[in-house]
Parts: sequence; C-alpha cells; structure tokens
Amino acid sequence: MQLTGAQILIRCLEKLGVDCIFGIPGGVILPTFDVLYDSKIKFILNRHEQGATHMADGYARATGRTGVCMVTSGPGATNTVTGLATAAMDSVPLVCITGQVATSAIGSDAFQEADIVGITRSVTKHNYLIKDARDIARIVCEAFYIASTGRPGPVLIDFPVDVSRAVVDFEFPEKVYIRSYQPVAEPDIRDVKKAAALIMKSKRPCLYVGGGAIASNAADEVRELVQKTGIPVTTTILGLGIFPEDHPLALRMLGMHGSVYANYAVQQCDLLIAVGARFDDRVTGKIDQFAPYAKIVHIDIDPASIAKTVKVDVSVLGNVKDVLRELNKHVRDKRKATQTWLNTIQEWKKKHPLRYNESSHDILQQYVIEKVGELTKHKAVVVTGVGQHQMWTAQWYQFARPRSMITSGGLGTMGFGFPAAIGAQFGRPKDTVVCFDGDGSFQMTMSEFATAAFHKVPVKVFILDNGFYGMVRQWQELFYRKRYSASDLDRANPDFVKIAGSYGVLGLRVTKKAEVVPAIKKALKHRGPVLVHVRVSRENNVFPMVPVGHALDQVMDMA
Repeated sequence: MQLTGAQILIRCLEKLGVDCIFGIPGGVILPTFDVLYDSKIKFILNRHEQGATHMADGYARATGRTGVCMVTSGPGATNTVTGLATAAMDSVPLVCITGQVATSAIGSDAFQEADIVGITRSVTKHNYLIKDARDIARIVCEAFYIASTGRPGPVLIDFPVDVSRAVVDFEFPEKVYIRSYQPVAEPDIRDVKKAAALIMKSKRPCLYVGGGAIASNAADEVRELVQKTGIPVTTTILGLGIFPEDHPLALRMLGMHGSVYANYAVQQCDLLIAVGARFDDRVTGKIDQFAPYAKIVHIDIDPASIAKTVKVDVSVLGNVKDVLRELNKHVRDKRKATQTWLNTIQEWKKKHPLRYNESSHDILQQYVIEKVGELTKHKAVVVTGVGQHQMWTAQWYQFARPRSMITSGGLGTMGFGFPAAIGAQFGRPKDTVVCFDGDGSFQMTMSEFATAAFHKVPVKVFILDNGFYGMVRQWQELFYRKRYSASDLDRANPDFVKIAGSYGVLGLRVTKKAEVVPAIKKALKHRGPVLVHVRVSRENNVFPMVPVGHALDQVMDMA
C-alpha cells in the first residue's frame, strides 16, 4: 500500500491506539493536519504550544497511557521545551511531533527553522529527525515504545515537510526491537532476597515510595507489602495516592514540606526501603545527614538512578511492580519486632500533627483545599500549579488513590496546573477533575481557557489568590528580612471572574469564609468548566518547612 508520509504517520498513531492529540498547526506540519482532518483521532486545538505539551502530560499521568502533542516548526517547536523538560524530570510517557522545514533547507536558516533535535536533546529520553519516509512507521513505533517502557519519558519526532509529502510503501511493524535499548525485565531474585533479609532483620524500618511506583501501576503491591509487614510508609509528592493517607501506617509526604513525623521516621529508621524514588534534594535535605542510621534498599527500573545521590546497601533493578510482587513472597509480619518503633511514630503523630489556624477569620488556603477534599470524598483527580498552593494541596487533600495527584514535581513548572488538568479531564472524562492554582501560576497559561470553554471541559479551577508569588514571598519573609522584591502581584492582577465570563465560563467570587463551601458545591454541581476565585490570606506560610541546607529533622513548624 502506497501512502504519503503524513498518511503513514497518522495511520501509525491510529494503530497505536492514540485517541486524542493536543497542539497547534502551522506551515510545515499542514500536510499532516490535512490527513488528520479525516482521522478518528480527536485533535484538541490549544492556544499555546506549552499548554499543548502540559495537556499531553496531564493526560498521560491521569491515564497511564502515552500522551501526544503535535506542533509546527521553529517557535511552535521551541515552545514545547518547558513541557518536555517537565515530563522528563517526572518520567512521564509523551510523544511530541514537531514539523520541520524541508530536508534540503535544514541548516540554511530557513523561515521558522530551529534545530529542535539539538535543543531538546537534554530534556527528552530520545529524539528523532526523520529523513526518509520509509522510516516513519518504524520510528513512530519505536518512539512510543521508548516513551512508555523502562523509566518513561518524552520522545520527540521531528518531521520535515518534504518527508510528509513523499509517497512510499507502508508496512506497520508488528514488533519493536532496538538493539541498544533493552529495558530491564526480570529482577534478580538474589537481590530481592537480600532486600527481604534486611527487612526481616530491621527494628525501625520505613518505606519511602515515589512516582515510579505509580508509573508501574504497583499500588496493590505497595499496599500488600505494608499490610503484610506492618512497615510504615511515606511518599514523595509524586507518590501521593499510592497508599491511603488515613491509614494508621501512613506517614504522608516527606521532605521540605512533608509531615514532621515522616521526616523524623526517615531520620531515625534503621532501614529505608526506597521504591521508585530518586532521592531528590527536596526530599533528602542536607544529603550528608540524610537517614544517618539506616541501611538503604533502592528499588528502581533506571540503573542511572541507583546510588546517584545516596549510597545504598542493596539495589534491586527492575519494574517496581515485578520487584514488589517477588519481594512480598519473602517477607512476613514484623509488628511484634517493630512495636516500639510504631509506638514512637504514633507519639510523633500526636505531638506534631499537620495543622493550621482554623479559627482565622481570613480564608486560609488549607481550609479551601480541605473542604474540597471532603466534598469530593477525596476521590477527585487533583491537579496543581506550582507554589504554596501545591504544597498545601499535598498536605491537606488526603489522597487515597493512585493517579489522583498530578503536579510538576522535579522541574516545578509554574503554569503546569491548568492545562494539565484539561488534559487529565480528556483522559478521564467521567471523573471529577479539580485544579488548585495560584494567581501567579495560573496567569502563565490561562489562555487555555479558550480550549476548556470550546470543548466544555468540566474542570473545576480554584484560584487561591493571595496577590503574591506566594512561595517566593514566604522565602523573602523568612530569609530576606521581608524585602518583597518583585513578588507582589496584587495591584496588577486581573479580575479572574470577568476573564472567565469573557470565555463563557462560569466564574464564582469568594471573599468570605462563609462563602467557601457553597461555592465549592456550586462548582462541583455545574456541568461545564468553572473558575472559583478565592481571595485568601495574603501572608500565610507553608509549614512544616525544612530550610535548604538543613537536615530533615531540623524542621520549622507553626509557632
């Protein structure tokens, strides 16, 4: 069968099960968009390519499937870089297809030419420049395979316009084989048994679970390990939802803004079992004082992550789900041996609970998030921007299910929340999707209101507006003598409710504490997109907090 390169590309995407693509058209990608016009794949037209990449990312995190975005060359391609870096840092499977000038013009500074392969080499798992239409089917299949296997990540395909027009024979490859890329399949049973032996010997064990456990769909295995052994479990921000936070053995999130008792447990444990986590600096605090009494077991699919920042005693390389399934065969209940340890943790929980000033007459961000959690029964898909509201969401929503917390963890990308929430809603149309955003973070990508309005995407956006770049202001208050340099937004912020109305979206304004719950109920009941603008306390701080350069147990907490 002879097809054009553009037809082959779209045919491959259809065969790979792609149901929607996010992006914006442009000159050199038009032959592909012309073919897409007749495809069953739904195309979501964005207003900025960064938003398209974040939507594909949110879709992928919410569903576990590979997200796809497609844009044109030059600025269209370069506008995806932040989204690709975000996905790369958080190990999100994503394929980004960029148009490119004709192969004969590459390197000539042609109109809208950019070396996007070179530009994105450090922020993608792999990338391709297709020079021959006969390679399209193989490359597309390889891209999806690379993006979704091993440690997932973004893959970019650069697609020159002359290649998209070329006519060649089409044959869809039934298998993908890449000699230089062989993701680890089966874990070494000897390593699993070493890890099990350390677990059974330990008196003060602690399980530390990251986003890799969610990526490998290992929630059942994590819960079995905790229930079977009685080991307390803490998670990273990307691991939230892997274990229900109302469980007695849950320590909640650790790290800079983690619970005091999670941080104390990590610092005092004699065995730390890291599962699908990479020992990020926001988790470890001062690295040479991290978990000083602990032997460390590290379970991860990425050999480059093992012992990269922290020396480990036993490493188990493999898919987290497979490793835990095998590990659970070799461990048993430890509650008798660890009862003193569990009692100590319970005392820490009583002495250092997460708390805020519930009697405050101001609307506190924690209060809004807590009430949304209660009214959604902690079952919504929650997406955040980056900043104070992100940390408060991690602390106060109370996550109970995997893939229910979607946030930019590693890169900390402001502007991620709103477009990612739209992508998540496309991926899970029957679920309630809630976006918590700050006034600063939201304005970076709020042009995507056009996308939400046009498609009637029923995402519920809560803007927690304190008139600041909130986390910047908090650091300036604590460490820079309240010299609020370039962090005050209040006088320049727009009327968010009017902006929502201009797009035909329901906007609700909340200025009094008594209005919070009614507004949440109205937003959740409304069938389309909703923006709830909540005027919150101006100078509220996120606590607990471990200052940069301090050990995890050197915690600043509420006075």
